Amino acid sequence: MPARFILSAVSSEQFPSPAEPEIAFLGRSNVGKSSLLNALIGGGGDVAKVSSWPGRTQAINFFQVDGGFRFVDLPGYGYAKVPKAITSNWQELIESYLVGRDALKLAVLLIDSRRGWMPKDIELREWLEEQQQPFIVVVTKADKLKTQKEKHQSQRALREGYSGEMLECSAVTGRGVREIWQTITTKSKTP
Repeated sequence: MPARFILSAVSSEQFPSPAEPEIAFLGRSNVGKSSLLNALIGGGGDVAKVSSWPGRTQAINFFQVDGGFRFVDLPGYGYAKVPKAITSNWQELIESYLVGRDALKLAVLLIDSRRGWMPKDIELREWLEEQQQPFIVVVTKADKLKTQKEKHQSQRALREGYSGEMLECSAVTGRGVREIWQTITTKSKTP
């Protein structure tokens, strides 16, 4: 689905007017948010900038997606080499978006299949539940699990303490992209 970059916001005053349903992508630094955005958008281009350096996304990036959606790429959390003052600013910016944005219809919480639920992931999931913010969990980098044993251990770790729906994906192979689109379309159109 074609898409174009709208803007990067470093303050809530810079958020674009809420014209269409927004889908926010959240997760740890380097979990694969930008890669998943590019896989969902398709077309072979890299609309969302991908970096192997954690902490690269430092603003809230808005993308207009054909089909009547906006995708919103939020800064990652949990990267230790970013100064605390900056991570505090990111947290305030992210929270102002998640709490006050009427256009936000669905949050996509990304979890690395090799890492499972980290404390910050659980904290964010519980916060989304408290705020009654609709969300889905997407397990990224499924292609990195090479053996059945690794896959089984990952599934067991991901299920520990969470019984909700989880969608597995690989931005490299495209596995799960169609299912994520179906879920986004269904859940974001619900009033």
